[in-house]
Amino acid sequence: MENKFERQKNSLTIGAFAKAAGVNVETIRFYQRKGLLSEPDKPLGSIRRYGGHDVARIKFVKSAQQLGFSLEEIAELLRLQDGTQCSEARTLAQHKLIGIRQKLADLTRMEAALNGLVEQCCGTVGNVACPLISALHSGAGAGASTCPKPPAA
Repeated sequence: MENKFERQKNSLTIGAFAKAAGVNVETIRFYQRKGLLSEPDKPLGSIRRYGGHDVARIKFVKSAQQLGFSLEEIAELLRLQDGTQCSEARTLAQHKLIGIRQKLADLTRMEAALNGLVEQCCGTVGNVACPLISALHSGAGAGASTCPKPPAA
Protein backbone atom coordinates (compact mmCIF):
# COMPACT_ATOMS: atom_id res chain seq x y z
CA MET A 1 0.00 0.00 0.00
CA GLU A 2 1.37 3.40 -1.01
CA ASN A 3 1.63 6.01 1.76
CA LYS A 4 1.21 9.79 1.44
CA PHE A 5 4.99 10.40 1.34
CA GLU A 6 5.41 7.99 -1.55
CA ARG A 7 2.62 9.69 -3.52
CA GLN A 8 4.21 13.12 -2.90
CA LYS A 9 7.74 11.82 -3.37
CA ASN A 10 8.35 13.78 -6.57
CA SER A 11 5.50 16.24 -6.55
CA LEU A 12 7.31 19.54 -5.98
CA THR A 13 7.74 22.10 -8.72
CA ILE A 14 11.03 23.97 -8.62
CA GLY A 15 9.32 26.90 -6.87
CA ALA A 16 7.76 24.69 -4.20
CA PHE A 17 11.05 22.82 -3.85
CA ALA A 18 12.94 26.08 -3.33
CA LYS A 19 10.46 27.18 -0.69
CA ALA A 20 10.59 23.83 1.13
CA ALA A 21 14.42 23.91 1.10
CA GLY A 22 14.60 27.55 2.21
CA VAL A 23 16.52 28.74 -0.86
CA ASN A 24 15.65 30.53 -4.07
CA VAL A 25 15.20 28.95 -7.48
CA GLU A 26 18.53 30.33 -8.74
CA THR A 27 20.32 28.57 -5.86
CA ILE A 28 18.84 25.27 -7.01
CA ARG A 29 19.92 25.90 -10.58
CA PHE A 30 23.40 26.92 -9.38
CA TYR A 31 23.75 23.70 -7.36
CA GLN A 32 22.64 21.72 -10.40
CA ARG A 33 25.32 23.39 -12.55
CA LYS A 34 27.91 22.62 -9.85
CA GLY A 35 26.86 18.96 -9.75
CA LEU A 36 25.62 19.09 -6.14
CA LEU A 37 22.05 18.35 -7.17
CA SER A 38 20.81 16.36 -10.11
CA GLU A 39 18.25 17.76 -12.47
CA PRO A 40 15.24 15.45 -12.69
CA ASP A 41 13.97 14.26 -16.04
CA LYS A 42 11.37 16.42 -17.71
CA PRO A 43 8.45 14.28 -18.82
CA LEU A 44 7.24 15.06 -22.33
CA GLY A 45 4.91 18.05 -22.17
CA SER A 46 5.32 18.47 -18.41
CA ILE A 47 7.59 20.11 -15.87
CA ARG A 48 10.38 18.73 -13.71
CA ARG A 49 9.36 17.52 -10.27
CA TYR A 50 11.42 17.31 -7.10
CA GLY A 51 10.94 15.31 -3.94
CA GLY A 52 11.82 15.08 -0.27
CA HIS A 53 15.23 13.58 -1.02
CA ASP A 54 16.08 16.73 -3.01
CA VAL A 55 15.01 18.96 -0.10
CA ALA A 56 17.18 16.89 2.26
CA ARG A 57 20.15 17.23 -0.10
CA ILE A 58 19.84 21.03 -0.23
CA LYS A 59 19.59 21.16 3.56
CA PHE A 60 22.74 19.02 3.77
CA VAL A 61 24.56 21.45 1.46
CA LYS A 62 23.40 24.47 3.46
CA SER A 63 24.41 22.85 6.77
CA ALA A 64 27.86 22.06 5.41
CA GLN A 65 28.23 25.63 4.14
CA GLN A 66 27.39 26.94 7.61
CA LEU A 67 30.33 24.90 8.92
CA GLY A 68 32.60 26.57 6.39
CA PHE A 69 32.89 23.81 3.81
CA SER A 70 33.41 24.96 0.22
CA LEU A 71 31.19 23.64 -2.56
CA GLU A 72 34.02 21.36 -3.71
CA GLU A 73 34.37 19.95 -0.19
CA ILE A 74 30.60 19.52 0.02
CA ALA A 75 30.64 17.58 -3.25
CA GLU A 76 33.21 15.26 -1.67
CA LEU A 77 31.09 14.88 1.48
CA LEU A 78 28.08 14.05 -0.67
CA ARG A 79 30.15 11.39 -2.40
CA LEU A 80 30.93 9.94 1.03
CA GLN A 81 27.41 10.24 2.43
CA ASP A 82 26.66 6.52 2.41
CA GLY A 83 28.57 6.40 5.71
CA THR A 84 31.00 3.65 4.75
CA GLN A 85 33.87 6.11 4.31
CA CYS A 86 33.74 7.75 7.74
CA SER A 87 37.54 8.01 7.97
CA GLU A 88 37.65 10.06 4.75
CA ALA A 89 34.87 12.31 5.99
CA ARG A 90 36.68 12.71 9.32
CA THR A 91 39.91 13.64 7.50
CA LEU A 92 38.06 16.28 5.50
CA ALA A 93 36.52 17.69 8.69
CA GLN A 94 39.89 17.67 10.47
CA HIS A 95 41.46 19.70 7.65
CA LYS A 96 38.55 22.13 7.81
CA LEU A 97 38.99 22.43 11.60
CA ILE A 98 42.72 23.19 11.20
CA GLY A 99 41.86 25.93 8.70
CA ILE A 100 39.23 27.41 11.02
CA ARG A 101 41.69 27.45 13.92
CA GLN A 102 44.25 29.23 11.73
CA LYS A 103 41.64 31.80 10.74
CA LEU A 104 40.71 32.32 14.40
CA ALA A 105 44.37 32.92 15.27
CA ASP A 106 44.64 35.41 12.38
CA LEU A 107 41.46 37.17 13.50
CA THR A 108 42.73 37.36 17.09
CA ARG A 109 46.01 38.90 15.87
CA MET A 110 44.12 41.35 13.66
CA GLU A 111 41.81 42.28 16.54
CA ALA A 112 44.76 43.01 18.85
CA ALA A 113 46.54 45.13 16.23
CA LEU A 114 43.42 47.09 15.33
CA ASN A 115 42.52 47.54 19.00
CA GLY A 116 45.97 49.03 19.62
CA LEU A 117 45.56 51.41 16.69
CA VAL A 118 42.11 52.50 17.86
CA GLU A 119 43.46 53.13 21.35
CA GLN A 120 46.31 55.22 19.91
CA CYS A 121 43.70 57.36 18.15
CA CYS A 122 42.27 58.27 21.57
CA GLY A 123 45.27 60.52 22.27
CA THR A 124 45.41 62.43 19.01
CA VAL A 125 43.59 65.57 20.11
CA GLY A 126 45.48 68.41 18.49
CA ASN A 127 47.86 66.07 16.63
CA VAL A 128 48.17 66.62 12.91
CA ALA A 129 48.67 62.96 11.92
CA CYS A 130 46.32 60.14 12.87
CA PRO A 131 48.27 57.18 14.31
CA LEU A 132 45.93 54.68 12.63
CA ILE A 133 46.36 56.22 9.18
CA SER A 134 50.13 56.62 9.71
CA ALA A 135 50.51 52.98 10.78
CA LEU A 136 48.55 51.79 7.75
CA HIS A 137 50.69 53.94 5.44
CA SER A 138 53.88 52.54 6.94
CA GLY A 139 52.58 48.97 6.81
CA ALA A 140 53.33 48.55 10.49
CA GLY A 141 50.92 46.84 12.85
CA ALA A 142 50.43 48.43 16.21
CA GLY A 143 50.92 46.74 19.50
CA ALA A 144 48.45 47.12 22.30
CA SER A 145 48.46 50.53 23.90
CA THR A 146 46.15 52.42 26.14
CA CYS A 147 44.54 55.75 25.55
CA PRO A 148 46.31 58.43 27.56
CA LYS A 149 44.35 60.05 30.32
CA PRO A 150 43.04 63.48 29.33
CA PRO A 151 44.94 66.34 30.99
CA ALA A 152 43.47 67.57 34.26
CA ALA A 153 41.61 70.81 33.96
